[in-house]
Amino acid sequence: MIKLICAGIMITFPALPAFCYIDPGTGSMLFSFLTGIAVTLFFFMKNLVIKIKTGSYSGRSKAKQAKRHSIVIYSEGKQYWNVFAPVLRELDARKIPCVYYTSGEDDPGLAFEAPLIHREFIGKGNTAYRFLNFLEADICLMTTPGLDVLQLKRSPGVSHYAHILHAVVDTGLYRLFSFDYFDSVFLTGEHQIAGIRELEKKRGLAGKSLPVIGCTYLDVLQEHIAALPAKENIKTVLVAPSWGQNGILKRYGLALLEPLAQSSYNLIIRPHPQSMISETDTVETLKQALSGYRNVEWNFAAENLAALSRSDILISDFSGVIFDYVFLFNRPVLYTRFEFDKRPYDLSDLDEEAWTFRAIREIGTPIEEESFAGIETVLDAAIARLKTDAAIDRLKAQAYMFRGEAGKNAVQEVCKIRDTLQAASPETEKKEAGTAT
Repeated sequence: MIKLICAGIMITFPALPAFCYIDPGTGSMLFSFLTGIAVTLFFFMKNLVIKIKTGSYSGRSKAKQAKRHSIVIYSEGKQYWNVFAPVLRELDARKIPCVYYTSGEDDPGLAFEAPLIHREFIGKGNTAYRFLNFLEADICLMTTPGLDVLQLKRSPGVSHYAHILHAVVDTGLYRLFSFDYFDSVFLTGEHQIAGIRELEKKRGLAGKSLPVIGCTYLDVLQEHIAALPAKENIKTVLVAPSWGQNGILKRYGLALLEPLAQSSYNLIIRPHPQSMISETDTVETLKQALSGYRNVEWNFAAENLAALSRSDILISDFSGVIFDYVFLFNRPVLYTRFEFDKRPYDLSDLDEEAWTFRAIREIGTPIEEESFAGIETVLDAAIARLKTDAAIDRLKAQAYMFRGEAGKNAVQEVCKIRDTLQAASPETEKKEAGTAT
């Protein structure tokens, strides 16, 4: 679609005789400008189509949303169950009604038995977005970023949108505008506050609520560690990257994976869940190329704990899985060092270096592309010189606060928001006026 729009621009503005030289820098700026126009037109047309479609479904969607809910939780699927499980357990313990919508037919949340929690599969992709765009609720809590940026729009019937983070990295490493239009963001640590505040100031946004609650999914993983089987005595390396052009799979692919497959290590490759949506061709190509190696295993499980526990060392990039690995198992990490392209991320509008990059340097060992050929030697050396506990403990205190209490803290914040909204509602004011008279 973008290519068609670019072609349309070229047709609309035909080539004119060139009477001057355009230097490479100016040419690059001009190309970026035209590409920006193309992308803007693409998303404008895409959103227009979505609005037309949602309009045709508005009667059904509004009918399904006729009842207004107090608290709604939306999950994209089973991969986020560990984020929401402590929240739902706490709501159930406090006997607080809630609606749990999910886009995963196999989401464990659908089997969560609690008398006051309604659970429902609402479809995937645009089907789910159509449903959510007509939601009626006091507060909607989700892990889905990019509210009011692309398909997922703010529903006029929702008073407050809250995002709960599912990684301890700083928020600048999320895609552009991921949190701009939320009313609150539930944080894992205080290190995530500064970046959001800087973006609010630079973009002229209202200040949102930023409660630090801890990390729900790490609390769950910590609970599950005790039930894990003992690690097998097999040298194992786990490759668990982020996704996108800066991720290992896209940036290096076989240049890294093939030397690992040829080593004496057992190799587990665990793509980011978003890779299975945005980079399926890349993943399938790599799977096919490595299919002849018996020591290569691909891991797509919803929970990463088993893969983390079975490995002796992790190779990653800037993914939050680095901190899961180090905080839970205190094992060595190799990170690929390269020039990071900040343009697709909120980090591009921030002045300071990301906390994540500084932290990874403290707890990880860098590896350059030139060292891939001798990767086995690098792995052996990194395992032999495990980083000290002091750096890990300090970073853990910054990024993973209120350990074991995130579910309780999340529900406390949700109830505070709900009570404030209900106290300010016209219905409440009418009741109070009637009582006064």
